[in-house]
Amino acid sequence: MSSSLTTPILVTGATGFIGSNLVRRLVLDYKEIHIIIRKESNLCRLNDIIDKMNVHIVDLIDRVAVEKVIEKIKPQTIFHLAAYGAYPFQNDVRKIKSVILDGTINLVDACLKHNFDILINTGSNSEYGFKNSPMKETDILCPNSQYAVMKAAATHYCNFIGRSQNRPIVTVRPFHIYGPYEEQTRFIPKLLTKLLDNGLPNLVSPDIARDMLYIDDAIDLFITIATNEPIDGDIYNMGSGQQSTIKSIVDVALLLTNSNVIPEWGSMGPRMWDQNIWIADMKKVKEIFDWEPRYSLKDGLIKTINWNKGTEYSPNRNYK
Repeated sequence: MSSSLTTPILVTGATGFIGSNLVRRLVLDYKEIHIIIRKESNLCRLNDIIDKMNVHIVDLIDRVAVEKVIEKIKPQTIFHLAAYGAYPFQNDVRKIKSVILDGTINLVDACLKHNFDILINTGSNSEYGFKNSPMKETDILCPNSQYAVMKAAATHYCNFIGRSQNRPIVTVRPFHIYGPYEEQTRFIPKLLTKLLDNGLPNLVSPDIARDMLYIDDAIDLFITIATNEPIDGDIYNMGSGQQSTIKSIVDVALLLTNSNVIPEWGSMGPRMWDQNIWIADMKKVKEIFDWEPRYSLKDGLIKTINWNKGTEYSPNRNYK
């Protein structure tokens, strides 16, 4: 592959946190960008750039409609990020299954009828479940939620089709991605919003761990994978390879916001997914793509704080 993405480019899940940041990067360099959205999708993250892409209103669970739109677009580069179930309030297991698994199958099968350069499916680090060491792409999966079960199934499908049919389909497994446009109920937005108002949210145990990756690094890795020769059916972690405890994240955020608020550890009860070891093994990505993140936790939080405060450019900050 060349250093440029081949067009047309298709993005599903473009109205979400990661998807919206991806299309914001893509519109800077490419003109043939298509997004698939549902009729009820909220375009608040894209309002200022929506005229720079082609919008197709199609529900991925509608197989016939998906086939028609893929036939029309004939995309060469496909970023598949559409999902449902990542948040506690998204708990309808049948909808989780239909959006993630059926939607992925419909998209992949429709794309198989045409030649394309790469299809990147977006999985989840929660597919791994609980591990006592850095999570490797070859680990046995033990999904820790209904969402993770369906993500794992979709990953297996993409892996099987890619390998068995020698088609350029791969999966990335994001860890804790954070930055501008993240859902406001998530840890980093809630933490920074409270700190900028001289407060703190309720906090779990200080020893709970995360592998934190700033959104710009995540987008860089998406594009790096898409512009390199894919290994059919392969899987790649998307993390920093560094573990951060909740305490270390809060400490850095307190320092950067010049706050003297005292954390109340344990003021939030433990969640079923909390654990003290949560880290991506990034050796495979480093070896294949020579890729490493550019932003440290401190640098990523600085950029996110500046975005929240309005000192870092964004025409659509108040998206919610």
